[in-house]
Amino acid sequence: MTQNPPPGDRIAKVIARAGIASRREAEQLILQGRVSVNGKVITSPALNVTASDKVVVNGKVIGTPDEPRMWLYHKPVGLVTTTKDEQGRPTIFDNLPEDMPRVMSVGRLDLNSEGLLLLTNDGGIKRKLELPSTGWLRKYRVRVKGQPSDAMLEPLRKGMVIDGERFQPMIVSLDRQQGANAWLTVGLREGKNREIRRAMADIGLTVNRLIRISYGPFQLGQLKSGAVDELRRKVVRDQLGLDLPNAEESGKPLKTKGNAVKRKPRPKPSGKTP
Repeated sequence: MTQNPPPGDRIAKVIARAGIASRREAEQLILQGRVSVNGKVITSPALNVTASDKVVVNGKVIGTPDEPRMWLYHKPVGLVTTTKDEQGRPTIFDNLPEDMPRVMSVGRLDLNSEGLLLLTNDGGIKRKLELPSTGWLRKYRVRVKGQPSDAMLEPLRKGMVIDGERFQPMIVSLDRQQGANAWLTVGLREGKNREIRRAMADIGLTVNRLIRISYGPFQLGQLKSGAVDELRRKVVRDQLGLDLPNAEESGKPLKTKGNAVKRKPRPKPSGKTP
């Protein structure tokens, strides 16, 4: 006879939904003995909890998870996509508006890359968007030093093995030659560490600028460097298939930090379908 699963959700998922850490980070917090449930320290993530359980992380009680939210962020060159950097380099989180909640990045862009980075307060969304099975196309504008021909780019389209690592086929088009440099548009569905730079180097091209312009249905558009723009609740709901209780926008402007800009409140929905 099959036993019914215990009620509630896995503890790591609950912590992630509360925006405290990603699910993987939450599991590490548990293993480090920094999480307690109903006054008892737990050391295994194999536990389900419900809304009636008191969960404490690093001495603080976590409450009801915030509604899932997402932001578009135009990452500038020179920032690392980590919460803390061992070398003391500035991070994207040092540059975000002051009144944003704790957020996590969906994937990464390296120090010298720029463009669209998705942010979310929800660990479940982060995990869902990073899963290889999601397979969303990420597009980049890439400037390379050299004079690539269409034939030269063909290995990228067929897929490559570099240092024993398999890179899936890319979508590559040559846009224009500009002096000693050429501009390409590159699309990929994986996003391994420095994948485009490594692939270009393998065919003899050096990337000197890399801008992510889209991630699945989400577009960089005219978002200025360093700026943050929250996605409409309806967009988050529709694109991710989430059942959100309130699909309207918060409309509250964000205080800026560094070179980030204020998010302009959009008009309230009129109820009419455009």
